[in-house]
Amino acid sequence: MSGARARAGVARGQGTTEYAILVGVLVVIAILAITVFRPKIQELWDAIANGINNL
Repeated sequence: MSGARARAGVARGQGTTEYAILVGVLVVIAILAITVFRPKIQELWDAIANGINNL
């Protein structure tokens, strides 16, 4: 019985590690996207701000 519990603990740890790697990859992709599209994002943000100021 203790062997099954040990294997379950390893599987849970492996799942947590895979989840952490996935989150890390998504963060890197998000940072790259923001860096690449920064001018367009700034342009959109300025347009929204100007629209709100003109209300």
